[in-house]
Amino acid sequence: TSIIVTTITALVCLYTRSAGVVFFGAGSLACAITAKLIKRAIRQKRPDHGRKVTYGMPSTHSSSCTFFAAYATFASIYLPLHSRLHPLAVYSPIVMVPWAMLVVVSRVWLGYHTWPQVAAGTALGIGFASLWFRIWVDDVGGVRTLGVNLDRWLGWTPYH
Repeated sequence: TSIIVTTITALVCLYTRSAGVVFFGAGSLACAITAKLIKRAIRQKRPDHGRKVTYGMPSTHSSSCTFFAAYATFASIYLPLHSRLHPLAVYSPIVMVPWAMLVVVSRVWLGYHTWPQVAAGTALGIGFASLWFRIWVDDVGGVRTLGVNLDRWLGWTPYH
């Protein structure tokens, strides 16, 4: 799953050539790293019948997938559509949210995590996406200004 998601994210970054999309990708990576760090700090075992030997709390898959779905939902509602994307892209959360939910539930069905572990991962993903999106929208530390200036300097025209 992580290879597919990473590849799609990289392709969208290359296709759109937008600092905002790169910021989104960086947020996804930061969320996954945060989940891994928390996992090492908590050190909670996975289910006994599971096949993995690493720690399980919180689920990194759950945090990463829900980060994607939540951030895409926020962007679709609050940000202008990127000029290189099809107008139907604003409806991407209709696919991404059920996909994220399916991934979360599958982690329990496959025996990789418990319900509390995926709930914690889901909460982390949504919370991290909310925070990351606010950092961009509120221009915390000038991150959005830097991104817009970078887009202009590179000759990218990201928005309608």
